Amino acid sequence: MLWPGTLIGAGAGFAIASIPGAMLGALLGQALDRRLHLQSWAHLWEKFGGRSVLRNDELLFVLLGRLAKSDGRVVDGHIQQARQEMRSLEMTESAQRRAIAAFNRGKSGHDRLRGYLRRLSAQPHAAEGVLRACWRMVWADGRAGSNERELIAQWGKWLGWTSHQVQALASDYEPQKRPLVTGSITYQDALRLLGVSATSEPAQIKRAYRRLLSRHHPDKIAGSGATALQVREATDKTRELHTAYTLIRERRDFR
Repeated sequence: MLWPGTLIGAGAGFAIASIPGAMLGALLGQALDRRLHLQSWAHLWEKFGGRSVLRNDELLFVLLGRLAKSDGRVVDGHIQQARQEMRSLEMTESAQRRAIAAFNRGKSGHDRLRGYLRRLSAQPHAAEGVLRACWRMVWADGRAGSNERELIAQWGKWLGWTSHQVQALASDYEPQKRPLVTGSITYQDALRLLGVSATSEPAQIKRAYRRLLSRHHPDKIAGSGATALQVREATDKTRELHTAYTLIRERRDFR
């Protein structure tokens, strides 16, 4: 492990007072490393560059935010997928707040992620989990753009995966390779849930979905003073609406 403060202190001390200076400088630098939790040059750059060092539980959501914004616009599907990842990880309220902040931070695209991902490559199971979550986010809007594919390919390389291995994961989440029955919801169930027909225009289906999503959104329900049970029910309803809309969009082949 690299301790930048220790190296800088030792180098500066040696230049000033030879070996005794190097020893004193190394001790002072080590104290700085420990106080600021510096473990790499990337950490040092981020500390003094005005951006906080990412925690392990924040890195995933920075990646997801970067993917969601990579094609220029974050859509409802991206937000819902990020929330689903939080639920899957059973995050506490404070962890969810950090995840949301990390997601928004990722949208800016300013973080240098190579060092973080190279360190994560030492944890194969965690690395695979990150890549799978990334593909789930990519397909949240029903399509995988070239920018998104390039990002995941690069991140996979830093994680020690081959391009073939990274691409193989995509097939697990690609919409057209999933059956047209998701859980207990069939295509006809999805149409009924959104209140549309098989001949409805895509624009009409989108309006119906957005109207229902706005009506049942858990944040809106929570803001109206609803009980915890009502919020959970609204969350389940929102998930059903998203599943139904995705199912119809895949069958009808529109964005």
